[in-house]
Amino acid sequence: MSMENNSSNDTCDLYYHQNTARILLPIFYSIIFLFGLLGNVLAMFVIHKNRRKLNSTTLYSRNLVISDIFFAIVSPSRIVYYAKGFDWTLGEGLCRVTSLFLYINTYAGVNFMTCLSIDRFFAVVHPHRYNRIRRVKFAKIICIFVWFLVFLQTFPLLLQQMSHLEPSGKTTCMEYPNFEKIDHLPYMLLGACFLGYYVPLVVILYCYSQISIKLCQTTKKNPLAEKTGTNRKATNTIILVIVVFFICFTPYHVAITQHMIKKLKYTPDCDERKLFQVVLHITVCLMNLNCCLDPLIYFCACKGYKNQILKILKRQASITSSSATRPGAEESSRDLTENQIQRIPLNHNTNLSVNKK
Repeated sequence: MSMENNSSNDTCDLYYHQNTARILLPIFYSIIFLFGLLGNVLAMFVIHKNRRKLNSTTLYSRNLVISDIFFAIVSPSRIVYYAKGFDWTLGEGLCRVTSLFLYINTYAGVNFMTCLSIDRFFAVVHPHRYNRIRRVKFAKIICIFVWFLVFLQTFPLLLQQMSHLEPSGKTTCMEYPNFEKIDHLPYMLLGACFLGYYVPLVVILYCYSQISIKLCQTTKKNPLAEKTGTNRKATNTIILVIVVFFICFTPYHVAITQHMIKKLKYTPDCDERKLFQVVLHITVCLMNLNCCLDPLIYFCACKGYKNQILKILKRQASITSSSATRPGAEESSRDLTENQIQRIPLNHNTNLSVNKK
């Protein structure tokens, strides 16, 4: 079976789109690197600054930030890989590490978004009944469990051969055809999609529906309740989580699911495999986009984050504007002072001191 796949891979050029990809993909990953790293470092700074006000929501957001920063750090290696036309020259070990960080970022993002949804669900639907679950001590235990689950899902990647020497002489890294030699691959990927995406999706949608029902009931009983900060924050958080979840994670997992079901029924031909390979590159880009979109979730979910960001931006803007106007102002002030000194007689020391003040 694996020999048939290898021979068909030799005759079917799955990387026919490399000339287009070597331009578009490096640009896309450069944007992810710049904005993802900047946004998440800024988020980590604000969260750390408000560490005394740590709660369950902030704790889940901080762990989401950490996974995004790790991926942003290794993303330049993907930029080089795509710029060379799917040619990995950094060795098998680094290929495995970057692959590990990619999937850690994906499933840490999925799981901590699920935690945020459940946290908002308890905060709105059962604000007094499950207070113990939302305590920081209990939330820390949940975070440890989530990281254990993520490493359990992704650690086998370190045991697999992630790079492959192609007939063209190039070495690919973390590409789907490199995994086709694994036995029972369709069942493994379908199981990973079910546990890593579809179950969290059901949980998030359930939380959103219950929060919506609760907020509607509260608004009917008390119209002023709609203007409360807690309800508004809960609504904004869960909507953003769902939007980011669907944009980033849905296309990739749907593509994997439909292709694996197809493989269980028959052997896809060359055209189908080419299309799937292009779709994978596009959907993986969308999946990695969560690194840039996650800061929007912190913006709504974390108390005080919005104000802190606005303060930092205003301070930076004032520093920039003052530094831009300072040289001219200092020069004109210096010229004025020199002219005054030249024109004022020596016996007017008192007036000079007053002018300087």
